[in-house]
Amino acid sequence: MLKRIKIFLFVILIILFMGKAFADIYTFIDSKGIVHFTNVPTSSDYRLYIKEKPKKIKQLYRSRQYDDIIKKAQKRFGVEFYLIKAVIKIESNFNPDAVSKKGAKGLMQIMPGNFKSLLVKDPFNPSQNIMGGALYLQRLLKRYEYKLPLALAAYNAGPEAVDRYKRIPPYRETQNYVKKVMETYSQYKKS
Repeated sequence: MLKRIKIFLFVILIILFMGKAFADIYTFIDSKGIVHFTNVPTSSDYRLYIKEKPKKIKQLYRSRQYDDIIKKAQKRFGVEFYLIKAVIKIESNFNPDAVSKKGAKGLMQIMPGNFKSLLVKDPFNPSQNIMGGALYLQRLLKRYEYKLPLALAAYNAGPEAVDRYKRIPPYRETQNYVKKVMETYSQYKKS
């Protein structure tokens, strides 16, 4: 009977944790033969039962699944591959269905007012969104004489804000955005 209970609990645990967030699971059988499971062991009697899956596996796949489109955008618009990828990472974390509070859509978080000029009909189509975002980056880089921090600030806060201040605007969100994209860009280039 105890063996059946253990098997039943094991099957339930597998079902519960498939496809969901994972955490280390520990097990312990007490003196009465009762099987205990926890993600926070309270004594040294608990033994590791299920090891958390590494989080980077899914993220690594997600970050690579758009590489072919990013390469096409790089070739078409002359914007560096790792720069496009860094913007996507910070803008949407590679979520093609992302929508911001302000209404920006898709992988590169393009505002609806820019769809037409960037040739984007479906912002949730990864190819259209990446091509549109890369075109916008190309325009901003040219506008700001390839001064990357200014182009990124304009991508985030709009060119009007950068033109008004003639530098990265004094907005915490924009300053953090530029820093995050630059750091991510640097990390991608080193990898």
